[in-house]
Amino acid sequence: MRAVRGRSRPRGGAAHVRAPRPWSGTGTPWLYLAPALVVLGALLVYPVCQLGLISLFKYTQAQVSGGEPTVFLGFGNYAGLFSDPRFRSVLLATVLFAAACVVSTLSVGCALAVLLTRVRAVPRLALMLAALGAWATPAVTGSTVWLFLFDPDFGPVNRVLGIGDHSWTYGRYSAFFLVLLEVVWCSFPFVMVTVYAGIRAVPAEVLEAAALDGASQWRIWRSVLAPMLRPILTVVTIQSVIWDFKVFTQIYVMTNGGGIAGQNLVLNVYAYQEAFASSQYGLGSAIGVVMLLILLAVTLVYLRLLRRQGEEL
Repeated sequence: MRAVRGRSRPRGGAAHVRAPRPWSGTGTPWLYLAPALVVLGALLVYPVCQLGLISLFKYTQAQVSGGEPTVFLGFGNYAGLFSDPRFRSVLLATVLFAAACVVSTLSVGCALAVLLTRVRAVPRLALMLAALGAWATPAVTGSTVWLFLFDPDFGPVNRVLGIGDHSWTYGRYSAFFLVLLEVVWCSFPFVMVTVYAGIRAVPAEVLEAAALDGASQWRIWRSVLAPMLRPILTVVTIQSVIWDFKVFTQIYVMTNGGGIAGQNLVLNVYAYQEAFASSQYGLGSAIGVVMLLILLAVTLVYLRLLRRQGEEL
């Protein structure tokens, strides 16, 4: 009897073909994301659409109460905004202030994340607890505490520095600097913890090889850690841009609604004043739409630059 070589075939000579699984292919990730997308659509898309719709109308307290009919202005609110020198000044101040907050937050957070990898367990635990305490503090509470620390009459900072009754919130730049310190204080823990987790995931052999080659700590961070942590740094940068561009509570509490003669206004506080203090809801909505478009543009440009560099996001 001849030995049968190879695998036996099914009767009829036809090869068995496995049937494709249902929902296989590119549609499976969207199936898993569907519940979250439904929730986000209900909580985000509808309010954004209403915001854009209101920005196209003259919508004041008279229209809300029904005393006057709603008037369609088209892009009239936007034209009025961009022709207003005050709006352009507030927009520039917001961009510069947000950029300074983002750079400072990332610098402090990344530096402390590297420090966490260099200290022992007890100092590391103490630093983590202190940072998480700052992160968990409500913005109103943190702003009030920082105001007390820099109070011209009773604050300990002026006494330590020996500058008498200097008011930090009187000058425009000193007030922005004070708010920046508070924003960085309550924002750096997110960057620190995220980057620290990323550093711990880097193989120790890579860092040891760089150290044996004579690389300094700054060179290791710039040439080894930063490229490997680029996806994580992308996330924390985008989050910081969004948070710092939308700062409201710290400015409103620490500068008493925008500073003297509105010298410390940012877009969020400016939109609040126009919408609720002046009852110009259509104009306030237009400011909100402009902020949304700016944040979307910054995020998309940043992601596009990273994709051109070959990063997988």
